Amino acid sequence: MVDGLPAIPAGPLAGVKVVELAGMGPGPHAAMLLADMGAEVVRVERPGRGGGGAQLRGRRIVSADLKDAGDLDQVRRLIDRSDVLIEGFRPGVTERMGLGPDECCRRNPGLVYTRVTGWGQTGPRAAQAGHDINYIGLTGLLHAIGAPDRPPAPPLNVVGDYGGGSLFAVVGVLAALVERQTSGRGQVIDAAIVNGTALLAHVLWSMRADGRWSGERGANIFDGSAPFYRTYECADGGFVAVGALEPQFYAELLRLLDIDPETLGPQRDRAGWPAMGRLLADRFREYPRDHWSEVFAGTDACVTPVLTIAEAMEDSHLSARGVFVDVNGVRQPGPAPLFSRTPAPPPAPPRAMPVTPTSPPPSR
Repeated sequence: MVDGLPAIPAGPLAGVKVVELAGMGPGPHAAMLLADMGAEVVRVERPGRGGGGAQLRGRRIVSADLKDAGDLDQVRRLIDRSDVLIEGFRPGVTERMGLGPDECCRRNPGLVYTRVTGWGQTGPRAAQAGHDINYIGLTGLLHAIGAPDRPPAPPLNVVGDYGGGSLFAVVGVLAALVERQTSGRGQVIDAAIVNGTALLAHVLWSMRADGRWSGERGANIFDGSAPFYRTYECADGGFVAVGALEPQFYAELLRLLDIDPETLGPQRDRAGWPAMGRLLADRFREYPRDHWSEVFAGTDACVTPVLTIAEAMEDSHLSARGVFVDVNGVRQPGPAPLFSRTPAPPPAPPRAMPVTPTSPPPSR
């Protein structure tokens, strides 16, 4: 108590207990997001496995040999006392371990059993291996990215694994926890990256449906084909990102570049885009990136510098918002979103704990 006020709880998910069966990519990322929001996350790893880097912050880690009957029983009892289980194995793997959803939910009817995979639990590809590039390729999203005269380039591995995978897994967990307050029962979440990725790009399907996009690469204003929504090289080899979509922002862009709009055709006339793009490219190449950063600072032209990772960590706006934090000496993105009443404590490095569960079962 401070001045008669109750203490602030440690994050909006304080009291929620999560077990993460160690895996790669979106599963650990989903567990980290829950930990960032205050959940108590325990990661179960094979002895000697380790690794995972910054994505393991906020965890307690136990080592358990799931082929050993004693260790397996202790992990089952840990799951019995938890609200959420996250696993990212191929379909059928946890069933063979003796930790499948039927077994775990029979023992703990309130458990939210979360399965994060690329292809999902059903369908012809369910048992196949895959990675982000495969999932976004099959959903049509990869085909829509990049210039039409070059092969599609993968946008790192963030669109599928983390945008379509871990974020939708977390949404599913939160929704299931809310529903459990009424029903008293948990459920199994099939968080497939292919489903999440397709939904993540729903705006493109909407544009295609109403005739604003043919579905082909180089014909969508968001893929860099529009000269007012792309990156430009500057005199020093740096780049700026231009996102002047709306007419008023486009007008501000031309004003600050000292370009007479009468020399250009209508903003949305595709026939004039090649000439418009050449003019903008020539203008931006006249000065270094930081010059243009100063010109456009504080304006609504929607022009910003393209920062390197190292530069982003020192940016004044990102620093003011605490976008990056230090955890155990490692600089990394901090928790998001931010909460007004239940802020989580600063993320902490993972720490080891005994496999034997000691905490009481959660109240339902």
